[in-house]
Amino acid sequence: MTENDQAILVLTTGGTIDKQYFDALSQYAIADTVIARMLEIARVATPFTIAEVMRKDSLDISADDRVALAERVRRAPQRRIVITHGTDTMAQTAQALGGIADKVIALTGALTPARFAESDAAFNLGMAFACVQSAAPGVYIAMNGTIFDGLAVTKDRDRGRFVRTDAP
Repeated sequence: MTENDQAILVLTTGGTIDKQYFDALSQYAIADTVIARMLEIARVATPFTIAEVMRKDSLDISADDRVALAERVRRAPQRRIVITHGTDTMAQTAQALGGIADKVIALTGALTPARFAESDAAFNLGMAFACVQSAAPGVYIAMNGTIFDGLAVTKDRDRGRFVRTDAP
């Protein structure tokens, strides 16, 4: 095995996981990513590299952004890729990555910012790291304690979680 077979590439795109709130009126910005600090706290021993692709709320991610992200994933020498992403359009981005062969891709994010004490961010990130180390090539979403087929999942806004759908 080469180092690229072992290493995990973490691509950050923004989203709630990296939101920082400034006041009681819920004014926020997507700040510098906290992913490196989260992985340091977790004492992750697997080699990883973090690269920022964009810093956007997922509702602001365009079709062109998804094409650029897919190209970045295709070009990456690493086979294991974790993408942090906002939850609102995570399933659409998973669909855009669906045709990439020979890579294990896990999208993850948070329903509560990582900077909040009761955030789901660290757990979801850990699930994504486990997914890319153990799953077969494909696209997955790691949220809510579940690894979903990235091509058969949707966000249920009313229940505040992801749910399986019928495969395309």
